[in-house]
Amino acid sequence: MAERRQFSRVVYRAPATMTQGDSVWQTKILDLSLKGALLEAPTHWQMESAQEYNVHFQLHESEISIDMDVDVVQEVDGLLCCKIVHIDIDSASHLKRLVELNVGNDDLLHRELAQLTDMKDIV
Repeated sequence: MAERRQFSRVVYRAPATMTQGDSVWQTKILDLSLKGALLEAPTHWQMESAQEYNVHFQLHESEISIDMDVDVVQEVDGLLCCKIVHIDIDSASHLKRLVELNVGNDDLLHRELAQLTDMKDIV
């Protein structure tokens, strides 16, 4: 099967909180991209169809936090594949910087940012 991923993923392990309405789950970020995240499925979590979740986590040794609304695209072997559907400008800037520091290739990062901008025009 051909690889469909369009954005570089960076390994980033951090505790996170996942919420939906009054429900709150503790989880872990496993990796990130400009367009999504891979999370550990929380204990006692059941996927609700067509529901958005909020994911919140703090950067290591920092007071900076990232807040994003995600769709869980699929759950596989205890992992949640998430697509970012909304992220505030500050969180987006911090996520961009985090990916930038870990990708190590400015040309690739700028191509992905341009592609992300093009995708926003379509939606």
